[in-house]
Amino acid sequence: MLTVLLLEWLEFAVRWLHVITGIAWIGSSFYFIALDLGLKHRASLPRGVSGEEWQVHGGGFYNVRKYVVAPDNLPEHVTWFKWESYSTWLSGFFLMAIVYYGGADLFLVDNEVAEIDTSLAIGVSVVSLLIGWILYNSLCKLLVSSNNTYLMIILFIILSAVSWGYLQIFSGRAAFLHLGAFTATIMTANVFFIIIPNQKIVVNDLKNKRKPDPIFGVIAKQRSTHNNYLTLPVIFFMISNHYPLAFGSKYNWLIAPLIFLMGVSIRHFFNTKHSGRGTPYWTWALTGVIFLLVIFLSSFRLDFKELPVDETKFSKSISLALNSEEFPNVSDIVSGRCMMCHAKEPLWDGFLVSPKGLLLESDAQIAKNAKLIYLHSGISRAMPPNNISYMEDSERRTIIKWFEEVNNK
Repeated sequence: MLTVLLLEWLEFAVRWLHVITGIAWIGSSFYFIALDLGLKHRASLPRGVSGEEWQVHGGGFYNVRKYVVAPDNLPEHVTWFKWESYSTWLSGFFLMAIVYYGGADLFLVDNEVAEIDTSLAIGVSVVSLLIGWILYNSLCKLLVSSNNTYLMIILFIILSAVSWGYLQIFSGRAAFLHLGAFTATIMTANVFFIIIPNQKIVVNDLKNKRKPDPIFGVIAKQRSTHNNYLTLPVIFFMISNHYPLAFGSKYNWLIAPLIFLMGVSIRHFFNTKHSGRGTPYWTWALTGVIFLLVIFLSSFRLDFKELPVDETKFSKSISLALNSEEFPNVSDIVSGRCMMCHAKEPLWDGFLVSPKGLLLESDAQIAKNAKLIYLHSGISRAMPPNNISYMEDSERRTIIKWFEEVNNK
């Protein structure tokens, strides 16, 4: 089963890379927004400098200045902040392809939400990311000189509609993940198609002794501000797949927009504070109220549809797993050691929903999740947690034998 282990480690490595690059991107984004808002204007500053800030870090002092458009003479070396964004999106899309496209029948499609072919679901996923950017970019170009608050409200309405749409097509887990991917695509496209090209136009004008048009800076600042406010919701949706209380609620379509509001309110506090315009502690109170509402909404469980089992729609691997000689033994093991937690209504105290949203109540569900059972209960012994249900070594060997025999056929 070397292939299975290699794929699992590939997913782990790409996830690790995604987290690392995401930290780099978010860190630089937060830093520059805070820097920009905290700049102080002084009469002694050179012509064209809008403000400066003195900072101390790592035992050294730094004097940072910002030019309204650009300096008269561009220095030979300029640091460009772009690869953090590109690497985060590329690694994130690769990870989504591995987990949600490669395992579409397990993680992307939920027949209790919509009976949709996996190829069509993958197509909807990819096309929706592209259409989302086109729609957002068109609105920004149309409203570039308008009040940015109005544009953010329109964007919130769009994101709310998209969240509802995803939840009508994909599993709750996949829908929340796609909301993060949808928003992150807008953010990275802002960097790739707008912010960096605008900066290159300014640089090119300077090299050719032309005065740069200030509008390019205005546009880039608008997109950068949007990215700043969208960052926290993206992080939430990216980690939500570990917490089925978020996506497994009957009102998940309402929870998603509320998360966007929470992210905006928190960033508003820090942006206002960094700009020296006060400390609006009311935003934390508002965030707390919204969070309590999210917790309340998460307590309403989804209404599961009792769909007939259609074995003709099973993949080859699921059919083999169901019809193997060892399957009755594996089914008994899972029923006795795992099902008290991994059920629509968990019997274990402290669980309102099944951990990770993973259900193991039927033979079809057990066969469908054969790889996860093999990895977590057979190979790694991670499940049951601390072997709380006393799974025996002989039972783990049965699971390993079952999975490896099926996948060697």
